[in-house]
Amino acid sequence: MFQAIEFEQACQEFEEPRVEGWELFVETTNTNLKSTIYRQYNKESGLYQYKIYGELADVTPDVCAQVYMDHEYRKQWDSYVKDLFEIHEGDKHGIYWQINFPFMMSNRDYTYLRELREIDHNGKHVWVVLARSEVFNCIPEKSGVIRVDDYQQKAAIVSNGSHGCKAYMHYYDNPKGMIPTWIINWGAKTGVPQFLKQMHTSCKGYPEYCAKKKNVVVL
Repeated sequence: MFQAIEFEQACQEFEEPRVEGWELFVETTNTNLKSTIYRQYNKESGLYQYKIYGELADVTPDVCAQVYMDHEYRKQWDSYVKDLFEIHEGDKHGIYWQINFPFMMSNRDYTYLRELREIDHNGKHVWVVLARSEVFNCIPEKSGVIRVDDYQQKAAIVSNGSHGCKAYMHYYDNPKGMIPTWIINWGAKTGVPQFLKQMHTSCKGYPEYCAKKKNVVVL
């Protein structure tokens, strides 16, 4: 599905962040959470791709990775999720994801491959998640929803050497349609830090969620 070199490259971002040619976009610092976002203009699409470097001071990397991969849990804490489920088509396994867009704008949906690998890299244990658009014939496009077919994401999570974790993400998608530039900029500048806050809160609540889920009795 993905090449080993792609996972290694994500791990290397913790040692030597590759941000030459990238513009510092926004930095945020809160209690137990900080992030730095860079962006780079894509001349072909007229859109930006983003790199995010963050740290959650009180969330362990294994919990962070589990929350990131748990789509059932995400449907509870991420208000932008309209629908999210696994896809199985022959030998291909992926994800369907539909996002709520603001009023008067069409929702976007995605079908994509996703893979998690745990890697020991230069003495550190790293959780790496790669994702990219993929066509699944069993999931046709829906009326009134715009299908995003140019999406890629790389994420890596590692211990910060204490009780927390460091995270890296490289993200790009083309949402299509006539979306005003100010909305895209607002979404990146405020939406990403807000997502990280939600992610932090959800990580802290994950053990309780798992305990409740384990104790549910199905009649």
